[in-house]
Amino acid sequence: MNYKNLIITYAPAFISGVLLVLCFPTIDLYGLAWIALVPFLLSLHDKHPKRAFTIGILFGVTYFFGTLYWIYHSVNHYGGVSFVASIVIVLLLCLHLSLYTGTFAFLFSLAIKTTRFPALFIAPVFWVVLEFLRSYIFTGFPWSSIGYTQYQFLPAIQFADITGIYGISFFVVSVNGAIADIFLIRRRIRDMPLFPMYHTVIGLSVLCVFIVFAFVYGHWRLGQVRPGNPLRASIVQGNIEQDKKWESSYQNAVIETYKNLSIEAASSSPSLIVWPETSVPFFFNTDMQHSEHLIHFQRSLNTYLLFGSVLVKEQKGEQVLLSNSAILLDRDGMTSYVYDKIHLVPFGEYIPFRKVLFFIDKLVVGIGDYIHGDQYVRAETPFGGFAPLICYEIIFPGLVRKFYSKGGDFIVNITNDAWFGRTHGPYQHFSMAVFRAIENRKPVVRAANTGLSGFIDSNGRILSQTNIFRKTVLTQDIRTDVTKSFYTKYGDLFSYICIVCSVILLADLFGKSRKE
Repeated sequence: MNYKNLIITYAPAFISGVLLVLCFPTIDLYGLAWIALVPFLLSLHDKHPKRAFTIGILFGVTYFFGTLYWIYHSVNHYGGVSFVASIVIVLLLCLHLSLYTGTFAFLFSLAIKTTRFPALFIAPVFWVVLEFLRSYIFTGFPWSSIGYTQYQFLPAIQFADITGIYGISFFVVSVNGAIADIFLIRRRIRDMPLFPMYHTVIGLSVLCVFIVFAFVYGHWRLGQVRPGNPLRASIVQGNIEQDKKWESSYQNAVIETYKNLSIEAASSSPSLIVWPETSVPFFFNTDMQHSEHLIHFQRSLNTYLLFGSVLVKEQKGEQVLLSNSAILLDRDGMTSYVYDKIHLVPFGEYIPFRKVLFFIDKLVVGIGDYIHGDQYVRAETPFGGFAPLICYEIIFPGLVRKFYSKGGDFIVNITNDAWFGRTHGPYQHFSMAVFRAIENRKPVVRAANTGLSGFIDSNGRILSQTNIFRKTVLTQDIRTDVTKSFYTKYGDLFSYICIVCSVILLADLFGKSRKE
């Protein structure tokens, strides 16, 4: 293949990847997502499946590196890895993730040539199944799902309380597929003389009906008044330097920062003050001097305090087992609730597949041996029940909904995004919380060490948010929501339907290949 043919073959995938990158925070050109995949899809129509796979790999590397480049920052700045090596690590992660887009391209190129289904059905079915699988395989990594580009387009995403984020991805990819169908119709008739054009017409008609439904449903939900109670909460954003946080000489300064900001917050008489993930620079209930000092201070606030702490769970000889936890103190300074993080960060809080990857211990400096929690139990207070999701737990829809399957009033997310620096990472992380609010119809209170901290209502509206790398307090009156959504009750039913549809599509494909 000569240079010119290489450009013609691979340029559309690269263009689509770049267009998708522009849709995510902080660029936020989310309207492009509805057309971004069109060049990629059109380029797959006449390609051999093996060639399509390589095109999908290029698309995926472009797409994922453009949205996940910021991972290099924590690897480089806090992992002691050189800049070049950290970029290589990110590229390897993106190459792994691009196996999903490569598989999508392989299947789509095969299906568009051999089946009579329109692209507006084939593309979103395969896309959603692979996005869903990516959220669970090898501990799961659902970051950069295409549906997250639409977090600001509130009227179009309210039906996420039925389908979850994957329904939004289906919607976006389906529109891209419909546009591709219009361009491909003549070629498909030429390549498949008996191609029934009415399949495409019916598909486009169904999509138009669904678009109307989505916006009618969205406007209804946005204007709906649902049962709930007023709640005033305060967020304390300490803006503590990540590389100094655990220095003994800096310990008192950290504590004083949170105390002073909390006194400021208490002046607004909130029912709850929230500190970020691992905000206290000591082991709560192990370092008794600092623990008792914190409790004594808490009593003077006359409000509930939720904060993050590393807890010592068990000690086996020289090995100390820790948990990344959230602790809730009531107005009297009593511990009323403790939550141990369930979904730990691989290679940051634990080593996955330790027996196989035993050598990686040498590459990870300064992390403890963390153990995960297993209790999906909410904190119950006079002002409502909530789960304090820790760090990137908020990006896992299935995990969040488990806490609210039997009720609940609001969501709290405590995190430390200092690892991401001044990259797009903190903004992407915050935007994903919008969908957890809509899916479960619960407002979100989010406290981040360096930002973004903020409040999101149960319709996904961002009520207020902080700037990054600022010491600040944010207080907001929100309304809790007792609604139990369809998604909260039944989970990823929509994704399972897509899996069934994909199996039917694959059966049709393999059935035809055997006949040939």
